[in-house]
Amino acid sequence: MKYFVTIDDRELEVTVEGDRVTVDGTVVRAELTAVPGTPLKQLTIDGKTLHWPMERAPDGGGGGRWVVAPLGESWDVEVLDERARHIRRLTGSGQRKSGENVLKAPMPGLVVRVEVEPGQAVVAGQGIVVLEAMKMENELRASAAATVAAVRVVPGATVEKGEVLVEYSLGPGA
Repeated sequence: MKYFVTIDDRELEVTVEGDRVTVDGTVVRAELTAVPGTPLKQLTIDGKTLHWPMERAPDGGGGGRWVVAPLGESWDVEVLDERARHIRRLTGSGQRKSGENVLKAPMPGLVVRVEVEPGQAVVAGQGIVVLEAMKMENELRASAAATVAAVRVVPGATVEKGEVLVEYSLGPGA
């Protein structure tokens, strides 16, 4: 499986096939396991074992966000699989311009759930709408703090790619 790992502002392409891991073209044998009862992860690379504190990012942003703290440093790390990265690129998540104030459908589909209502404040990474496409549910998430201005869809509605689902105001207390 292919992943895109962003460490601070640097993106790495990582392919995992069992214990064979390719990182930007370099192949290693690697395994990552949890150390029970601790925030530590045991990372073994080509037989060398490291223990690193790793915890989900406190902002709850999107499940694939981590804080990794090797050797006293602290790195913000985000891990996206190919599908999540593709959806992010279609929706522009994480790259929203300050003038944009709508969430559009990244693909045609069926609205399964609407997880917000007008006037509700949301935080980055919070689920907004669940859209079913090709028998798979895709949770569309907020990429920034915002206040929901209007919800333009209801569960059961069929939407087209690019259709406005939710309007909002950016920024805390917006």
